[in-house]
Amino acid sequence: MSKKHRCTFTTSSTSTNRGANGAATLAPTVRIMIVAVPDELPGEALTNRALDQHFNVQGTLTHRFWAIPSMWVWQRSQLVDPRKGHPVYCAGGPARLLNLDGMRHAAGVGAAVRYQLWSRVVHGTRPATPWTQFLTRHLADPYTFPRDTAIAAYNAQPRVNAIRMHNAVTYGAGRIDLCELEMFQAGCMAYQHYSASTALAGDTVLTTEGHRFAPASDAFADRVTFLEQTNRYFGCIDADQRLLAVTV
Repeated sequence: MSKKHRCTFTTSSTSTNRGANGAATLAPTVRIMIVAVPDELPGEALTNRALDQHFNVQGTLTHRFWAIPSMWVWQRSQLVDPRKGHPVYCAGGPARLLNLDGMRHAAGVGAAVRYQLWSRVVHGTRPATPWTQFLTRHLADPYTFPRDTAIAAYNAQPRVNAIRMHNAVTYGAGRIDLCELEMFQAGCMAYQHYSASTALAGDTVLTTEGHRFAPASDAFADRVTFLEQTNRYFGCIDADQRLLAVTV
């Protein structure tokens, strides 16, 4: 599975919300939602138009899942918006017809390749402080540490500049996502596990009971907690459970 960048660092990266007391709080970046479809919902209802009506989700179906290679022709009708080709890409379907293990494996392999590239790009630089820590400091005291100062301090780090310089002369899949800096710095194995788990869970998961799993922020520790929860959830779903991928 190809790696899609979650975001590119700019002055607007990582949004903020307002808490109950009116204070600004860190909000996670959400691009992909995985929806567990209730049994009573007919397949005909799984359309872009029905997302808001049935799931209270404003978004569009996205081709994220692979279908199993051994699928019979008649089973194709159970997939959501399948595309022609091998493997068959689709927006969802019953878990037994989705090659979830293959998706995770491919994402892990791709992550290992990206990690080797990242290691060469940042070789000789010190570990960098992630952007979320600068943003947290800014939100805690926006007057003495304004956002422009936070951005300048983040960008002044040699490791960040090494990645930015690489991206400045690189196009396409060879670019390195600065939003994953903290994940890269956790090591190759951790980054592979992170990428493999994210391939299935996306950025948030909506269960059939209406519960939503989501990280508290983009900080790696919060993403890990989210992936721990969703890995347990997906490990317990029935083979007939239908999953749907949505870009929000």
